[in-house]
Amino acid sequence: MDGIEVPFKDGQTIMDAALAAGIYIPHLCHHPGLTPHGSCKLCMVDIGNKCMSSCTTPAVAGQQVSNNTPVLNEARKTITQLLFIEGNHLCPSCEKTGNCTLQAMAYYLGMLEGHFPQFFQRREVDASHLTVMLDRDRCILCELCVRASREVDGKNVFAITGRGVTAHLVVNSPSGKLADSDLETSDMAAHICPVGAILIKEHGYEIPIGRRTFDLHQVGEIGLEKMIQAKAGHTNE
Repeated sequence: MDGIEVPFKDGQTIMDAALAAGIYIPHLCHHPGLTPHGSCKLCMVDIGNKCMSSCTTPAVAGQQVSNNTPVLNEARKTITQLLFIEGNHLCPSCEKTGNCTLQAMAYYLGMLEGHFPQFFQRREVDASHLTVMLDRDRCILCELCVRASREVDGKNVFAITGRGVTAHLVVNSPSGKLADSDLETSDMAAHICPVGAILIKEHGYEIPIGRRTFDLHQVGEIGLEKMIQAKAGHTNE
């Protein structure tokens, strides 16, 4: 990878092998221990002049992989810009600022402005649950909450429906409301959101700005996802 020989085990993806070797590949929808999804496309790498999602592509002996290149990073920055303008990500007023992986990714890739016209989507906010709030305006459709609910919590609280600009997060309950689901505050799905789409009520700004995760760490630090989940009391190893 980028001229460095990277060891791997049978069954590992390029992403798995890279992270195990201490090599960072930008990503938003990947999380250790969850089934790879390949939805955000930030982790695309160049293999023989063909772009592939590193989180879903198996590691194979003899692969020549390019990861940290100007062309790939510029494409990743464009994708990040599109994610920002497609949703309503107003960082200065968001409780997630400093803990938001999307925001940290923008800094990492040198994104200084949105570049594209803002969509200003209007999506439903669900505050019906006693302890958890769902703000679909900030959802980036990474499906981390979907996979965490199914694979770790043993539930099926969330799903994505629709295609293209109509795609959105739904709640699998009779009414479609969080209040009628079996989501609990202790569930991994309630804490894994990389942006501010899922928030725990009555716990805003407990950690002051300046002392939050990405105020103290770079998004490219290996093992950061596990550290964040351990702090929240959720591990899936």
